[in-house]
Parts: sequence; C-alpha cells; structure tokens
Amino acid sequence: MRYFLMAGALASTVACGGGRVVSGDISQACLAANRSAASPALCSCVQQVANQSLSGGDQARAASFFANPQLAQDTRQSDRPADERFWTRYRAFADLAEQICVPVA
Repeated sequence: MRYFLMAGALASTVACGGGRVVSGDISQACLAANRSAASPALCSCVQQVANQSLSGGDQARAASFFANPQLAQDTRQSDRPADERFWTRYRAFADLAEQICVPVA
C-alpha cells in the first residue's frame, strides 16, 4: 500500500517543482509558521503530498500542529485509539513529504 501511495505522490508532484502552486490547510499553515526553510514551492509540495495521503479532516488537524507543536506531541503520546490511528497516517504523510519535498536554498 505504501508503495502505491508513494508512486502516486511522486507521479502527481513531479518533484514538486512543476510550477503549479497548490494551496490548502497544510500549505497555508506552512507559510504562516514563518520558518526559515518555508517557501511557497516547499509548502505547495507538502500540500500536494497531503492531498495524496490525508483526508481533509486529517489535513486540518495536521495543519494545527504548525501553530501549536505541543498539540502534535499530545496527539503522539495519546492512548486514544483514534489518536493512534491518526498519528500513524500523519507519520506516513510526514515521512513521504520528507522524501519528496526538498527545501530549495
């Protein structure tokens, strides 16, 4: 399953440099977080990976982590089954985005 997800994300993002800026909860939060590596191209790439691997609700929840990193930590440490399932999906998304979306210096 992960192979198909990765292949689909790779095919659709074309190294995330296709010149098309994709906007959504994740890309907006990425840019608003004002981190030094954040750029419209990088945040758009991460959004494209999110579109391939997370539902809209998961994207909204993940976007909240940019403004409140403690929320991510609380979710990761939670014993609630729903949080554990979300964290598994989120980590798969984050790992894939890390592999595909390389910050441009």
